[in-house]
Amino acid sequence: MANQYSIRNQLLPGDLSQVALLHAKIYFEENGFGIGFEAYVMESLLEFYRQYDLEKDKVWVVENAGKMVGFLLLMHRPQNQAQLRYFILEKAYRGQGIGRKLMQEWMDFFLEKGYSKAYLYTTSGLDPAVHLYENFGFQKVSEKASEDFGVPLHEIRYEL
Repeated sequence: MANQYSIRNQLLPGDLSQVALLHAKIYFEENGFGIGFEAYVMESLLEFYRQYDLEKDKVWVVENAGKMVGFLLLMHRPQNQAQLRYFILEKAYRGQGIGRKLMQEWMDFFLEKGYSKAYLYTTSGLDPAVHLYENFGFQKVSEKASEDFGVPLHEIRYEL
């Protein structure tokens, strides 16, 4: 049976720390990322919040029984660009079409707001996510080796 969930688009107190916690927990368990990754996520969430604009940005909070189990956001950037960030789903919620639904809603908002370009950063080893991004038209434009998060990997930039 599919896990029950709901999606809300309003940012509430506690959400930012839950996004950081989800990333820290999942990326450590699945990819061995260290505490530096958690700190990076926390810093970048603060950057997002400081420029959060309800007219230009949108969040997707995936919940089950009031607990965050996934997240995605569209963040406005200079020159009419949008950045896809913090796309995450707990393992039990993957493979049910939730990620595809979130991506479709992200794309719909991107088009509705008339952004001219979009980009995202990801890392090597996240093949299901990369497959989803490519299905929605994102293409790899650069890749560099990194050990910023405590393990050797490649940071990859995709653009739409």
